[in-house]
Parts: sequence; C-alpha cells; structure tokens
Amino acid sequence: LNGANLSGADLRGANLGRANLRDADLQRASLKDADLRGASLIEADLRDAVLTGTNLSGAKYNDGTRWREGFDPVAARAVLVEDDG
Repeated sequence: LNGANLSGADLRGANLGRANLRDADLQRASLKDADLRGASLIEADLRDAVLTGTNLSGAKYNDGTRWREGFDPVAARAVLVEDDG
C-alpha cells in the first residue's frame, strides 16, 4: 500500500498491522477501531482521518507524517523514527 490513495476510504476495523503505508494518502479515511500495530506511516497523510479506537502501538512515523490537528501519536504509542530514505 506504499503510496496508495486511500483518501476517504472506509477502513473501519481493518487489519493493517505491519502494513507499508509509506506516502499513503489517508486524508478523511475512517480507521475507527482499525489495527495498525507496527505499520509504516512514514510520510503518510492522516489529516482529518478518524482514529477513534485505532491501535497504533509500534506504528512508525516520521516528521513528514501528517496527523489530524490535535492528535498525539506518542500518546497513541506510535514510534517516531528517522527517515532513512
């Protein structure tokens, strides 16, 4: 799913654990109750995504990952990594 356009997608309850979502467009996607444990969210765009109940434990993100306003990825147990290209 590297670079996938999932903008507005209904991914409620989806199992995306360890998925490669690098550079994915997830704007306005519903990820309610989805499993993203260990997923790569490097450079992903999650602005206005619904993240209620989403499991982000160990999901990797970098400074280029865009989150919805006010969302705290650290509190969600996601892991900030250096982008190695």
